[in-house]
Amino acid sequence: MRGEREALSQRWLERIAERVSLDANRVFPTDELLDHVPLLIDGIASYLADPAREIPNDVPVIAKAMELGALRHEQGFDEYELLKEYELLGGILFAFLVRTVDEIDEPCARSELLVCGQRLFHALALIEQATVTHYLRLMKARLREREQQLRSFNRALTHELKNQIGAAMGALSVVRLEGLPESKREELLDVATRNVTSMRGVLDNLLELTRLDAAADARQERRILLPSAVREALRELRLSARAADVELRVGDLPEVEVSAAATELAVTNYVSNAIKYADPAQARRWVEITGALRDHPEHGGQEIVVVVCDNGLGVPHEQRPRLFEQFFRAHTQTVTGVEGTGLGLSIVRDAIEALGGRAWAEFPGTSGSCFAFALPARRAAERAESAVGGDAAAKAWRR
Repeated sequence: MRGEREALSQRWLERIAERVSLDANRVFPTDELLDHVPLLIDGIASYLADPAREIPNDVPVIAKAMELGALRHEQGFDEYELLKEYELLGGILFAFLVRTVDEIDEPCARSELLVCGQRLFHALALIEQATVTHYLRLMKARLREREQQLRSFNRALTHELKNQIGAAMGALSVVRLEGLPESKREELLDVATRNVTSMRGVLDNLLELTRLDAAADARQERRILLPSAVREALRELRLSARAADVELRVGDLPEVEVSAAATELAVTNYVSNAIKYADPAQARRWVEITGALRDHPEHGGQEIVVVVCDNGLGVPHEQRPRLFEQFFRAHTQTVTGVEGTGLGLSIVRDAIEALGGRAWAEFPGTSGSCFAFALPARRAAERAESAVGGDAAAKAWRR
């Protein structure tokens, strides 16, 4: 078994890659992690060779098994995929055992073969247990963190909505007073309108999240062409853009299918923020949306990248690492009169990552910003899509 460990490891890697939506290079993304498999097989071989040896006492083997559980947790594997890996490994090793037994010339008792098979099964079970136990420990920790975040989210959201409802109701109650100057009446109506509009934006974001949850099954997910999703997102923002004297530009967008809910949610939030934080010192204020189909920078494959750039106020350098945190607002100390809860970008990130994508921001110049998101190009038609227009769009957002 030790002599065949490289071939057995390669076979296991190939079988895993066949069953999961990962490039083979991502199953074990580094040489160090790829070395886990031969070490695990070495541990099993040692266990078979020395009946007095127990795998739980072999710390390096168990440590490697636990590291495998941590890797699969980080990659987003579910429990079924994790268990299936060891089912595949078991099948490969038992097939090797059968082939080896058939080639043995020396006589042996049937009981010896059964004991060998039992020990192989026991070794696999112990290593699998170490991997799965560590995986579940990390998953429980993540769930506890999510529960805490949800409680914080509920408290903050309730407080925010309560304040906005109170402000709107207070303004409307004063509007009814007799003898109130018309200018004051208009000002109070504007206060009520801004608070109600802000509440609607928060509720729209929450509604989009419920739609994404309901569409977790890709077969039920509503998919539309990227240009249509962008047009739909911009339709409701044109009035606010016009009021802020911000020009909305749409550059090249590849004709590929995307998740309607996630794309519209992300574009709406990005463009809305760009309008809110337009730079009044600019003679012409603009927001531009471009898209491209390109290779993933880390693990190959293709992804759909959508970028929203503007020439607005930008984001202070020290605030940039926290942009996608819940309830964080970068301009609370420098910009007044802008309503918001600090939830938009964190919701975008969670929604995009739930679909296997990523969201980020870049700041290519001395002013302005570029907020981007990428979604996997899962369908064959997307992978075959020409990047003629996409290459120009990808370059444009780096300007």
